[in-house]
Amino acid sequence: MNAKLDDAPISLARRRLLQAGGALLVSFSANLPLPGVADAAGKAVRPPLVPEQLDSFIALRPDGGFTVYFGKVDMGLGVDTAVSQMVADELDVELDQIHVIMGDTGQTVDQGGASGSWAVEKGGGQLRYAAAEARRILIERAAQRLGVPADGLDTRDGDVFLTAQPAKRISYKALMGDGYFRTPLTWNGQLGNNLLARGKARPKSPSQYRIVGQSAQRASLRDNVFGQLKFVTDVRLHGMLHARVIRPPVVGAEPQTIDKASVKDIPGVRIVHERGLLAVLAEKEWNAIRAASLLDVTWTTSADRFPDQAKLYDHIRAAPVLKRNQEHSSGDLAGAMVMAAKTVTATYEWPFQSHACIVGACAVADVRADGATVWTGSQKPHAVRNGVARILDLPPEKVRAIWSRGPGSYGRNDAGDAALEAAHLSRVTGRPVRLQYTRQQGTGWDPKGPATVHTCKAALDADGNVIAYQVENRGFSRTNVMYNEEDPRDSLVGQLLGKGQNSTEGLGSTSETYRFPAALYAWETVPPLVKNASPLRTGHLRDPVGPQVNFAGESFIDELAAATGTDPVEFRLRYQHDPRAVAAIKAAADKFGWTPRVAASQVARSGPYRGRGFALAQRYGTIVAVAVEVEINRETGALRQLRWAAAHDCGQVINPHNLRLMVEGNIIQSGSRSLHEEVTFDREKVTSIDWMSYPILDSTEAPERIYVVLLDRPEIPPTGAGEGATRPVPAALANAIFDATGVRLRRAPFTAERIKAALSAKA
Repeated sequence: MNAKLDDAPISLARRRLLQAGGALLVSFSANLPLPGVADAAGKAVRPPLVPEQLDSFIALRPDGGFTVYFGKVDMGLGVDTAVSQMVADELDVELDQIHVIMGDTGQTVDQGGASGSWAVEKGGGQLRYAAAEARRILIERAAQRLGVPADGLDTRDGDVFLTAQPAKRISYKALMGDGYFRTPLTWNGQLGNNLLARGKARPKSPSQYRIVGQSAQRASLRDNVFGQLKFVTDVRLHGMLHARVIRPPVVGAEPQTIDKASVKDIPGVRIVHERGLLAVLAEKEWNAIRAASLLDVTWTTSADRFPDQAKLYDHIRAAPVLKRNQEHSSGDLAGAMVMAAKTVTATYEWPFQSHACIVGACAVADVRADGATVWTGSQKPHAVRNGVARILDLPPEKVRAIWSRGPGSYGRNDAGDAALEAAHLSRVTGRPVRLQYTRQQGTGWDPKGPATVHTCKAALDADGNVIAYQVENRGFSRTNVMYNEEDPRDSLVGQLLGKGQNSTEGLGSTSETYRFPAALYAWETVPPLVKNASPLRTGHLRDPVGPQVNFAGESFIDELAAATGTDPVEFRLRYQHDPRAVAAIKAAADKFGWTPRVAASQVARSGPYRGRGFALAQRYGTIVAVAVEVEINRETGALRQLRWAAAHDCGQVINPHNLRLMVEGNIIQSGSRSLHEEVTFDREKVTSIDWMSYPILDSTEAPERIYVVLLDRPEIPPTGAGEGATRPVPAALANAIFDATGVRLRRAPFTAERIKAALSAKA
């Protein structure tokens, strides 16, 4: 039970065994030794895993390379490569000397997992401090060994050398003994994203970097290309049961009677029924799949109902307010509105959206009397550890969560639900359990991005100047289930088991950098449509609420430009005060080849419509400006994305090539959300449960060209790039549709049918 997934060559005997067995069986121990515990032979092991110890973040390997312990994970964005570059530069070693272990709660401290685009900014920043301290200690040890002052030494290629006599040097290996530093750090007492533990050393200045700023190849590229990456779906344990859950056909229903005889002909089927939870398990996965489809269940009736989808936005407008938050207010808004020569108003609407991961979530759990181990694709494995501990009534130190690649995440998807559900089923059955959700469950039952309504109003004076500006956002809370899984009440299984709910209220406003004489930005949340165990429970989806609030704000800015007869880029520059935003606007416009004109002033009278749109976004410290050109089929309403230009300022650039890929990925995914993605439902259930009913952008619809301008600012620490370019895409597309056709779409997604209907209405 102590084998693990690795890349070791398969021996001839092992090959014959696999051929005979027909499957790869990889076993794990649920009680793998944790750092800080000496082995039986008394061999030195890694010191205790605590944030105030340098060894919790970095160790020297016997081959002279370094292992970095990163309490975050890489959801396919290459952040492990970026932090490797940061560490390698601090230690003066080559990039291939750095190996990163991510998201294993038995080997890494809690740095918050993947969240907030903070992997490089905060997680990488912490590793930069750790690496700088490691280098300082190595230099001090070399100074003692060589009998020279430390300030006369330097480092390069894994050696410490005398600056005046470069040939006089000593290797890191010779200075490290068993590879551990056993050095305390000063810790700020926080876990998660804001964890910061420093030593005496200060990181290098940007002018000293050799590897940061270079387009290093991603660490996982080779394995990705050759199909050798290991995923959570590849984990197999000895004695493991395969599980499938059965969700209610109607929201709020629970199993009433279960006819076990309906699956009696399927070998080894086990049925678990507890309150609203129903699952089938079997030794063979196909048998579990068959049992889930054949089990005869009658369900209770339910009083829970959704509103008619056609009345969703009316429901949001009329629903009671649970919380109101005024994020920004300046000037005399009411007075300016009264004095206005002209007012402009508009309302925008955004639907529920699914994470739509390429497959449903999977998790493997091995729960024993003395502890539990869970393999999860969640982007927050430390939260999974805590959530599993709570649902099993175990101390967190008795649970180990091991991150394994899943089908993507970008927020709070169904991976955490699967982990907690697998752990519960493992405890009930006394066996390791591999739980796999179906396509229909993954899309139909994952936490959704919230539906919202946005009301905008502006006052203009007699000269067309904006003297007051107001944006009010209203919708379902983006934390109806929390952004992590550490409380079972935020998981579907916890709610099905009657553990209650943990809903909190949060939405958000645009982070605009425009300056108006008077302004108000506020948001309000409304109650969920169904309170408990709902397929429309809402949570974080990539750049939580960013695309919808920016869709409203930047569409409205465009409407104001049109109302004043001003070019959209010129209008944005007129009210912009942030020099970084000004630079981004100008860079995107220049790369696009933007020429000034009023939007919708050149609508084609025949043939396909063509138009361009512009949008600006700020997400925390990252600023993105984008311009897009589209072509629209006059008869069908189908939209083609011809070209994008994006200017991206996220402070210091660590890996330019990978950053460009990240910006491209943001634009493509956000384009899919803008043009296609909408959760559909009737009064009783979600009806968008597969790729036909919940389509996403396919390869034939991808933008023909995406140009990316990186505004590198080495003097500013990295501010995050995982989500920034997601934010301005919907508004840019909506603005391009208006420029092309003269029709303003204020409801997303901008499907071909919706564009065609708008064109028909105009005609």
